[in-house]
Amino acid sequence: MTSILHVSDANQLLAKLPTVERDAFMSACETVVLTFGEVLVQPTEAVSHVYFPLDSFISLIVILDPDNRLEVAMTGREGMLGSSLVLGIDEAPLLALVQGAGSALRMSAASFQRLLLDSPVLHQRLKHYLYVVMKQLAQSTACIHFHQIEARLARWLLMTQDRARTDQLKLTHEFLAMMLGVRRAGITMAAIALHTRGLIGYHRGEIKVLDRAGLIAAACECYNEDRALYAKMMTLPPA
Repeated sequence: MTSILHVSDANQLLAKLPTVERDAFMSACETVVLTFGEVLVQPTEAVSHVYFPLDSFISLIVILDPDNRLEVAMTGREGMLGSSLVLGIDEAPLLALVQGAGSALRMSAASFQRLLLDSPVLHQRLKHYLYVVMKQLAQSTACIHFHQIEARLARWLLMTQDRARTDQLKLTHEFLAMMLGVRRAGITMAAIALHTRGLIGYHRGEIKVLDRAGLIAAACECYNEDRALYAKMMTLPPA
């Protein structure tokens, strides 16, 4: 089991919980290893477990049909998977696909719902997080419709880098095209533009962030707005 001190640093939703709530959480969860490409839950399936990523991250994907998928959100150490349970809903709204392998804390849905009854600080923090997710989903919809592929790609690479915590990202153009819901040729052109500006390098399924500040400048404003919203909502005092 992951140590309590490690968890306090690893997942931002759990950081600095009151000792009683933190100990109760740790006694009810287990540490699991998530592998790249692993499907944690399918749309409309019952949520059997919640996951709090430590150094892994998960893509949340809308499936229109077998050939058309689109990532609409991503969660890593700043969030959790299974937040619909906070609303008392045990059905998964989206496909949850492990994009970054690593560890996570896992708890059964039943244990999680019982835990919330006696964890007012965590419960309030998760309600703030739900608001952030709702706002980010709406932001992503507008971003997909209005913003250019190059700016969206820069934003997506930054989001991935934040969660992977490395400059080296193992990504193919095919995978990026699926995540952003565009043709592969569009991703290739956008990647070439970012590479020409010295912001990224890429070779055989790997992209390296060379100039993070420049990449932030190239990304649409959605990236900074998402980060600002999270910082604002997660530092609010409990109600």
